[in-house]
Amino acid sequence: MAVAIRLSRGGAKKRPYYRIVVADSRAPRDGRYLEQIGVYNPLLAKDSPERVKLNEDRVRHWLSVGATPSDRVARFLDAAGIKERAARNNPNKGKPGEKAVERAEEKAEKLKEAEEAAKAAEEEAKAAAEAPAEEAAEDKAEG
Repeated sequence: MAVAIRLSRGGAKKRPYYRIVVADSRAPRDGRYLEQIGVYNPLLAKDSPERVKLNEDRVRHWLSVGATPSDRVARFLDAAGIKERAARNNPNKGKPGEKAVERAEEKAEKLKEAEEAAKAAEEEAKAAAEAPAEEAAEDKAEG
């Protein structure tokens, strides 16, 4: 029988309260469990000592017997110093998807074209301003 240390949800709607339980991995989330070894109240402040309560002796017993903690429970055990948890790293999580990359490239192209058009218009304006000044200088030279 595969045994898991996991959370079992209780509490009212929008007011969660969890029991930390040892259960058969095939049992339903809120169903039958072998033993309750702690509680977790996510509504309390993160620095509150009442937020996570664990019976460390029983946790150590179940871990020695071969129970596997869920991801969330593994975080609690790591914070309590009972079992070390390897930090996860997903460098692709923050990357945008294909469509977002395409949209960003199109936007960059439009900005580049707009900048080039603005430069061209500015150069034409300078050339137009210099042309009458050159004509005036030629008229003075002839006169």
